[in-house]
Amino acid sequence: MNAFEHPLIKKGMPLQLAKRRAMIAAGGKPLGWKVGLGAPALMQKVGIAAPIVGFLMQSAQIKSGGSVSLKGYVRPVAEPEIAVRMAATPAPGASADAVRAAIKEIMPAIEIADMDPVPTPDNLDVILEGDVFQRHVVIGQTTRAGGSIDGLTSRVTRRGALINTTTDPEALTGKVVDIVAHVAATLAAYGEQLSAGDVIITGSITPPQMLEADDSAFVHALDPVGEVSIRFDWS
Repeated sequence: MNAFEHPLIKKGMPLQLAKRRAMIAAGGKPLGWKVGLGAPALMQKVGIAAPIVGFLMQSAQIKSGGSVSLKGYVRPVAEPEIAVRMAATPAPGASADAVRAAIKEIMPAIEIADMDPVPTPDNLDVILEGDVFQRHVVIGQTTRAGGSIDGLTSRVTRRGALINTTTDPEALTGKVVDIVAHVAATLAAYGEQLSAGDVIITGSITPPQMLEADDSAFVHALDPVGEVSIRFDWS
């Protein structure tokens, strides 16, 4: 069984994509896609073999350095990620090299999510219908051409202090090319398509950072590509 054929994914994914289509019909502009619940321990906990897929809208995008209100969030989190922008649609069953060649560029990103409800093996359909906790996204404006991750260092700063540095930003998420291939296959299975120009945020490089009232800003640098940041308003 393919990962996206899990019974609760088969139940929740059509509901999610119907919401996306309704948003587009009402004038919303799509930005791309995201993955969630992709850390190995979390996938094991909820009983899935690959991350689940959600969507991004342009209305959710915040310019780097901008501010977001967290008022009303239940479990706000910030996630440092690698974003990719597609140049083409990978063919079904394409090799890793072919998938990598379909990536136009990579850049740093931060996702702001509200991880409510807490994921369990029994509520994946609810999480999918709610677009996998997605609230906002920051996408870097400086990019690296192509899909290579070689030589990248991720640095995460929270409360003014460096909290994580890694030269293996795929350690927790899995390979970026595998994530792109998985997103493409999942969308195709549910009547959608990964298209040129789409952005994919590929999963949190650290465990999701639970935000608290003394968090005022969050920075993700993807050296040597560039960095993104976001400020928080709790009022």
